Amino acid sequence: MVLCGLAGLVLYIWFDFRLMMPVFAVYSSFLETKIMSFVTTNLADELIMIILMTGFFFTAMSKEKVESADLDTLRAESFAKALWTNFVFFLLSVIFIYGVGFLSVVLLNLFTLFVFYLAFFRFSLLKR
Repeated sequence: MVLCGLAGLVLYIWFDFRLMMPVFAVYSSFLETKIMSFVTTNLADELIMIILMTGFFFTAMSKEKVESADLDTLRAESFAKALWTNFVFFLLSVIFIYGVGFLSVVLLNLFTLFVFYLAFFRFSLLKR
């Protein structure tokens, strides 16, 4: 799923992939504000984000072929490191990045915790 999401992201960014569809929106604010109504929007970015988030979640939560108590400890340590790293990354972003760039960082922040966790966990496994 991560690879499919990344492929979709490449299509979206470099080839301007669009999937225009009417969707039900609880709140939508573009040219006009609409509440509890149907709006036509580019659904590609939402689908790509859902696929990426689900793929990273499944990857991060998947079990190894052989699980042990040591791996549970390794997972907990990797998660703590990822949480701290993600916090520092986001804190520095709040301090140094403004405007539309900050909105990009907020979107990126949806994935960085998973990425940091997977990086720390895999590196710890390799070290072990």
